[in-house]
Parts: sequence; structure tokens; C-alpha cells
Amino acid sequence: MTVAAVVRQRTGREALRRLYRSRTGEGRALGELLGGQVEVASQGAWISTDAGGRFLDCGGLGIPLTGARHPTVLRHVREQLEHRPMASGLFPEPQSALAADALLSVAPPGLERVHFTGSAVQALTLAARMARARGRTRVISMTGSQYEPHLDELMPSGGSAVPYGDAAALRRTLAGLPGRACVFVEPVQCAAGVVLPPPGFLRGVAALCREYGALLALDETATGLGRLGAWWGAGIEEVAPDLLLVGGALGAGVVPLAAVVATAGVSAAFDHAPYADPYPCSGAPLAMAAARGAVAALREDNLVGRARVLGEEILRVTGRIVRGHYGPAVREVRGRGLLIGIEFTGPDAAAGLLIELVRHGVITGRAPGAPHVLRLAPPAVLTRADLDHLYEALDRSCRTERGRRPRV
Repeated sequence: MTVAAVVRQRTGREALRRLYRSRTGEGRALGELLGGQVEVASQGAWISTDAGGRFLDCGGLGIPLTGARHPTVLRHVREQLEHRPMASGLFPEPQSALAADALLSVAPPGLERVHFTGSAVQALTLAARMARARGRTRVISMTGSQYEPHLDELMPSGGSAVPYGDAAALRRTLAGLPGRACVFVEPVQCAAGVVLPPPGFLRGVAALCREYGALLALDETATGLGRLGAWWGAGIEEVAPDLLLVGGALGAGVVPLAAVVATAGVSAAFDHAPYADPYPCSGAPLAMAAARGAVAALREDNLVGRARVLGEEILRVTGRIVRGHYGPAVREVRGRGLLIGIEFTGPDAAAGLLIELVRHGVITGRAPGAPHVLRLAPPAVLTRADLDHLYEALDRSCRTERGRRPRV
């Protein structure tokens, strides 16, 4: 019996909707707006529903470059599942060391220690703890950062936010906190609407951190492991961070996993305690196997290089399509690698196009901090047929949605 048949037999759509409303809240029932289909399977860049629908996943919730159920990742996970999916925590566990070594083999130079966590938020919290242990008791973030609302929670002494891309503002803030700050910065701001920094901005941030004795924490939870067409945004400007935050791509869409990668000096206070990790499930052998599989898949299939090539094409073609239909209602089409944002002059166009794309078999996303931006973040396993489907669906969706609205 197929997964879809099991879903229908055990619950039925109406029963499932009731479960969502009563057990998880109304927000989880929003799928009714799109026909009430139930997601039951995924493979590569595609999601299947119980009704037989197939949808190209181009970034609904951040699919990793490896796509869903990559065979290399599944091979590592299955092998580990047969032996020991969880560990006692009493004895040294080899998979943690092997996964850390795999991650460090592709990390920016100078980073030597890996601390695994279960989520990007946990990674952020752990990075803040490590900064405090080095005497950096103030967090400096960038306006529009996904973590900006949580600055006061990260540090007892509080935090500050400076405009993204404004090196002069960062200098003024750091000058008042010599030797006491940790700067968190993203190579590209995903939640703010795929905002690219001015050229050289990351290098400038790194130089200011050195000048004022601050730690540099590069938040690559959305951009790392190849999303930008390079292993890390740090590598694009040859920046050497003190802390690197790695997100869900490390689990390859198979298990929840994230990490903080640090220099030996920053990690020193955490190296001697046998149970320094406050997230005991984050180093589970099954999760570690997924991390090893993720790095192996990215390498073996050259998915990082493929992200760069595919990204250049998708940016060019999608830009031509949406501008051709919307004209001046499109403010900008921008991106790097397979992280692309289509910015409209208002939120209605982005919302309407997102829904219309789903009706034509393509899932996209909207930036939480910029509802007027439609986000594309597909995996690097797209085939030529997948690309043709994306472009045709985008063209048809733009035509349909634009036909409902007067031209600007």
C-alpha cells in the first residue's frame, strides 16, 4: 500500500484537517487555500500529494541543495540505522568525530572545532554563549537579520543593530565597545528579502572586528554549504570568521541538524568538559551520518558548482519573464547562486504570484521580513526538464495573475 493510500485510509482529509486545527493551530490548515492536498512523498526537487499532485520545490521552506532523499545521504543514514541510531552519551561516539571532520574539510580556513546542535536557533544561542566565554558580552547584529528581535535574549548585556551594509555605522558602534562585542552578520540576508551587501562589505566587517577586538560570527544558516554557488559566503570575499553558524542543509533534509564551527581559541572554554553540548540529541549517530552524507553528496555531484551555474541561468530567465509581464511593478530581481529574490513594488503581487505558481505546480516562498519579495531557493539537482517546468509555470502564472490586475 502506498503512503498516500495509508494517509487516506487512516485519517482522510477531513479528519486530518480537524487534527491540524485542534492539535497544531489554524495556521497549519492553510493548505486548504490550495485545494487541501496532503503532502505524502518527496524525491529530488519534487513533492507529491495524496491527490496525485506533483510540485517542483523551489524554496517553500528551504530545501537543501541535495534535494529530498539524495541517494548518497540515504546510504549513509541507512547504514547507521542498521547499527546504532542513538548513542548512550557515556562513551566516545565515532560518528560525531567523523561528521565534524567532514564539515571541517570544507569549512573556511582557521576553523578547527565543531559543536552540533538541533536547529539554527540553537546554533545562534550556542555561538552567543561561546562569545560570552571570551568576554564578548554585547551582540551587534544587522537590521533585517532574522535574529534581530532576539538580541536581548542572547546576551544579558543586550545588543545593538546597525543597518546592513553600513560599515560606518558598524565602526561607530564598535568604537564604543572595544574588546566587548561579537558581530553577527549574514553574507546575504535571506529573511529580509534576499538582500545582497555592497561589494567588499564582509571584508570590511572582518577588518573592523580585528581593529576593535570584536569576534566575527558569520551566520550561514541560510547561505552555507553551497547555496550561494560557493561552499560559504565567507569564501566569496575570503573572510575568516571566528564563529560560523551552519543551518539545516547539514542534515540534508533528512534530520534536523545545525552546528557552530569555531576557531580553537574561541572554542577553548568548551573543549575540556565532556558534556559541553547542551543539546544531547544533536550529536546522535543517525544525524551525524546524515551530515557526512550531505558533504559527500555535495562533493561527489559537484552541487556547489552546479548551484552557481544554475543560479546564473535562473536569475536571467526569471528576470526576463517577470519583467516582461509586470513591467515597472517589478522593482528588482537579484540573487546569488540558488538564492534569488523577485522584489515587487507591493506585497499583493508577490502573494498572488506565489499562489498561482502552486496552481501550476511550483512551490516558492516569501521572505518573512519582506512580504513584497518572492523567494526562489531550489535544490541544485534540477534537471533541464525541471527548469523548463519552472519557466513555463512562471510564464503562465504571471500571465494569469497579471491579467487580474491593472498595469502600473
